[in-house]
Amino acid sequence: MAESGAEYTEGVLADIEARVHTALPLWGLPANSAVTLLNISENATFRADAPDGRHLVVRVHRIGYHQPDEIRSELAWIDALRAENVVATPEPLRAVDGELVQTLPSPSGLPARQAVAFAFEPGREPDQGAALEPWFETLGEICARMHLHAKRWPRPAGFRRKTWDFDAMLGDRPLWGRWQDAMGLDDAGRRQLGRVVEALRAALARYGQGPDRFGLIHADLRLANLLVDGARLAVIDFDDCGFSWFVYDFAAAVSFFEHEPFVPELAAAWVRGYRRVAPLAAEDEAAIPLFVMLRRALLTAWVASHAETPLAQEMGVAYTQGTLALGEAFLSRHG
Repeated sequence: MAESGAEYTEGVLADIEARVHTALPLWGLPANSAVTLLNISENATFRADAPDGRHLVVRVHRIGYHQPDEIRSELAWIDALRAENVVATPEPLRAVDGELVQTLPSPSGLPARQAVAFAFEPGREPDQGAALEPWFETLGEICARMHLHAKRWPRPAGFRRKTWDFDAMLGDRPLWGRWQDAMGLDDAGRRQLGRVVEALRAALARYGQGPDRFGLIHADLRLANLLVDGARLAVIDFDDCGFSWFVYDFAAAVSFFEHEPFVPELAAAWVRGYRRVAPLAAEDEAAIPLFVMLRRALLTAWVASHAETPLAQEMGVAYTQGTLALGEAFLSRHG
């Protein structure tokens, strides 16, 4: 549930920042460390810089999205991936009490929030465009390694993450809001997008959820969650990791620019990289456009249900209109 009618109003963000200052000693930093808001999306993420040069990142969670055991499960997979050098990703930091997940009370009487801290990871978000192709080859290799790890990793007792299947995205239990509520969607657009959704439902049913196609994935490898540092590509923010189709990891990587003409070249690069590490069946490669459309429709719902975030405001009604255009092309092939 949101606080005071919106999740991240100016007052709520000020309250969360105050909580972060108060909580920093839990991770060994003084409360007077400089705190900078890095991102507002599902959660609010801050960088903390101590006067002595130490720094870390604190992620304060959206209320009601994840339960503490789900957060601990995310961090358990990150620790396992790091232990086997599967992917470069920041270390989750235990607090002085030995716990990874902390509960931060509000100085203003608002509901408590869960928070976790990570080591700071250097790098920058890669630039959008055709120059992404080499990075998508590398990302394909990373995805293949993560998928192989997920298939063989003995998950700890009590491991629980969300399942990102059709119903959780566009069906009866939408985790990111209803696609029918998309910004600026009129009746005609709702009917058209409805046809796209039904075509996706049918195609995904045919594709199936066998263990060779469906398992534990990152599920949100958009550019904002990739960090380039020289020749190194790191992955951050496993907050949406869960059980879904392996190929969906590519679709998430082209989030918010699914319509660009260079996306097929990025897909080809991702597939090349993937196949250097693990097999990828022709049927899986052929399904990539299906998952790109699925992700686009899901994000169209997300934009509406997270309208207070800067990213959703940037996308706005134009993103819905772009989804309808992509949907029309999709129906010409799959309708």
